[in-house]
Amino acid sequence: MGALTKGRYLSMMGLLLLVYCTVSVISKGATGDAQPDTVPSVQGTLPHFIQEPEDAYIVKSNPIKLRCRAAPALQIFFKCNGEWVHQNEHFSQEYKDLNTGLRVREVMINVSRQQVEDFHGPEDYWCLCVAWSHLGTSKSRKATVRIAYLRKNFEQDPQGKEVPINGMIVLHCRPPEGVPVAEVEWLKNEELLSSLTDDNIDTRADHNLIINEARLSDSGNYTCLASNIVAKRRSATATVIVFVNGGWSLWTEWSACNVPCGRGVQKRSRTCTNPAPLNGGAFCEGMSVQKITCNALCPIDGGWDEWSEWTICSSQCERQRSRECNSPAPRHRGKMCEGNSEATENCTDGLCTQSMDSSNDVALYSGLGAGIIAVAILVVAVMLYRKNHSEYGVDVIDSSALAGGFQSFNFKTTRQGNPLLLNSSMQPDLTVGRTYSTPLCFQDSADKELFDPLPDIKVKVQSSFMVSLGVAERAEFHAKVPAETFPRDLSRDYCSTADGRKKGLLTLNGPFSACKEQLKTTGVFGYPGGRLVVPNTGVSLLVPHGAVAENMSWEMYMVINQGESSVQTLEGCDILLGPEVTYGPPGLDLFCPVAMTIAHCAEVDAENWNIQLKRKTQDSKWEEVMTVEEESTSCYCLMDSTNCHLLLDQPGSYALVGEPLTQAAVKRLKLAVFGSMEAGSVSYILRVYCVDDTPHAFQGVVAAEKTRGGQLLEEPKLLPFRANTFSLQVSIQDVPQFLWSIKPFTTCQEFSFPQVWCSNQQPLHCAFSLERYSPATAQLSCKISVRQVKGHEQILQVYTAVAETEKESVPFFMQTDCTITSQTGPKAFKIPLSIRQRICATFDTANAKGKDWQLLAQKLHLDRNLGYFAKQWSPSAVILSLWEARHQDGADLDSLASALEEIGKIHSKSSPKDQDEPESDFNHIQAGSLCGTGKLKNQKTEDSAPEYTG
Repeated sequence: MGALTKGRYLSMMGLLLLVYCTVSVISKGATGDAQPDTVPSVQGTLPHFIQEPEDAYIVKSNPIKLRCRAAPALQIFFKCNGEWVHQNEHFSQEYKDLNTGLRVREVMINVSRQQVEDFHGPEDYWCLCVAWSHLGTSKSRKATVRIAYLRKNFEQDPQGKEVPINGMIVLHCRPPEGVPVAEVEWLKNEELLSSLTDDNIDTRADHNLIINEARLSDSGNYTCLASNIVAKRRSATATVIVFVNGGWSLWTEWSACNVPCGRGVQKRSRTCTNPAPLNGGAFCEGMSVQKITCNALCPIDGGWDEWSEWTICSSQCERQRSRECNSPAPRHRGKMCEGNSEATENCTDGLCTQSMDSSNDVALYSGLGAGIIAVAILVVAVMLYRKNHSEYGVDVIDSSALAGGFQSFNFKTTRQGNPLLLNSSMQPDLTVGRTYSTPLCFQDSADKELFDPLPDIKVKVQSSFMVSLGVAERAEFHAKVPAETFPRDLSRDYCSTADGRKKGLLTLNGPFSACKEQLKTTGVFGYPGGRLVVPNTGVSLLVPHGAVAENMSWEMYMVINQGESSVQTLEGCDILLGPEVTYGPPGLDLFCPVAMTIAHCAEVDAENWNIQLKRKTQDSKWEEVMTVEEESTSCYCLMDSTNCHLLLDQPGSYALVGEPLTQAAVKRLKLAVFGSMEAGSVSYILRVYCVDDTPHAFQGVVAAEKTRGGQLLEEPKLLPFRANTFSLQVSIQDVPQFLWSIKPFTTCQEFSFPQVWCSNQQPLHCAFSLERYSPATAQLSCKISVRQVKGHEQILQVYTAVAETEKESVPFFMQTDCTITSQTGPKAFKIPLSIRQRICATFDTANAKGKDWQLLAQKLHLDRNLGYFAKQWSPSAVILSLWEARHQDGADLDSLASALEEIGKIHSKSSPKDQDEPESDFNHIQAGSLCGTGKLKNQKTEDSAPEYTG
């Protein structure tokens, strides 16, 4: 039956039913046979719905039920999508409401998924109820029927984020499409969040999670949970991190001035702990240490006033006069006046006599006699003691009996006038030192026997016995030595004579000549410029081309000041990081600064070191020129890992001085072990040196061992020594106990922290004495351990042959810079003059294309302290001089060529239209002149000579 036929059928059925009911009621009323229980209690009302059909969702394939109840109702039918539902699909029942007495009819139908899917209308599938009574019909509300679903993918997943503390956190979530619309909940670390229990959380706004003020506890993994009657869906997990940016604490109070007198430094510090950075928060910006200059009031020693007039002669035949310490009065911790404030003298020229008891005379003269006898005995005892100990040169205070395994020994010089200690108040005599005009190499036969090469001997290490400094040095002190003064200082002695080169056993400290020379080199420089080098010291001086006026020349010198005079005037915690260097002559007048290179031993770190350049004044005091990390227009300082390059305008004495700011400050020590056989005995001496890691400092060890005939037994090694105030221990280990003997409990020497830290380029050393059981023993193997307490350790492995006549010594210390000490003209420079002049002409003039000297400095990594270059007549020339000094040990121009090539590429990109203009000259410099660096490496002097003419 079609839909139209079915509808007409139902309409006719309804009409017939209505007619039937009406006729039935009328007939019953006419006959008077109506039943009391069938008559409505309320006559003449339309049916009203007690229960209307409700919206429903079909889950999967389960049909839904729609119910409808009305009273009074004779009949109820459902109408879906505008069509009547067949009577056979209705399930109805009727009952009487006890409260109202009305007949209540209830009807139910089923709606399947197929019915809903087959419906294709402009709106959702809907149904309503139509109820009939005596007076008419009533319709219920429309109830929609929809198929429920929930898609899998979220339209928007929450995204993880990092939020500062107290910031707002907003996590967005758009649930998957679904019917009915999904409800959203939030999980934090798999636990349900509720805004009802935490006012700081809001989950009601468009499914988003809002945390108004982020707390550290809000860090976690957040998940958006969407659900409806069909299913539940989980979003991707969003990780929220609440971080805390670091904040500075309050500044500490300013420290006391670090010098007792004059210009010094005060510091204050702060820490990044208010609050400390958490969860990846940013560290505090700015410096943790501030420094300001201070001026400490210098002590003023007191001075005497003039004597007062003599008083009148007293009855005791004496008169007095007095004076006061007020010219000036002592101030600022100054010393009081020395001497007496009162004076008394006889005022009668001895004519005043007084009687004296004879017994008093006897007591007086007896006391004087006894005093004279006691003084004489004391003088004789001292002379005998000095005579018995004259052959040792030093007094040994041995505490090994009390200290056990680790002892400390004090060595006190017995003679005055140590030739190695220079008077700090004396100006250096630059005419006494040796002038080197030829290569400073060891060329005579005696010099070639300096060190034995490392023997290739394979010996297994056995046991672990060690020898200490005390025993070794006592053994050496009892050896017969020439009657000379042997100072404890191990500074270099470069005035060696033929007698100083004698072979055989020498004492621990070695014979040093009474004269003490300075390392000096000189050269005559004119307009072409040149270079001065102090061989094997890491010290050089570059005089740029054009620094000396044309038609003029200067005899220039460079001196390394030796001894302890140079460091005795340093104050506070300052230590020398390299040698003290003087260049001159005074009154030197140059057109541009010279470039001086000084090797240093510091692990450069601005957080741990305060490194300063200091200059000695005319009264032999040190004044600060600049701090390495600060900007300065008076001079320029460039710190590399091992060298310091300075641009200086004024001649004088300069030193690189370091002050540790933290215990993490490190200076490098070079460790070396030498050995020699004791003449005419079965003892073998091992000497271990700890010296600042600079070539100049190691030259002191070379000079000392050269006089002893020592052999280098192991490649020198480096040891980082920290400023943690802990000492340095040197011990010997794994000596074959069946071949060699040493005294027990004498196996370690300990240097205190100040000895090592403040050595100031002076070598420290200790010695171990081993005695072999049999003269046939020809090999020695052991280990030397050098370690800082709570610091680093280094092992020196010793394998050596000990027979005296086994082999001749060969030089170990092969100087890499053993060349002529003075070079002038083109051969002193790596950059040919013509290329240098064209680079300066290109970069000295700033132009819109960006080819100025600042770009050159940036590409050569010299772009700090640009104010110094800006004040120079030719900034590019000074930059190239600094590059020459920095790369003097390298043999190529690769870095300069790469920098110019990179500048050329930058410029060609920025101004491609102008390449036919002056830019072509610039491209020629970098492409034609420096790209062929291989030719420049081997360029002959005569090839460059024409560049200096004219």
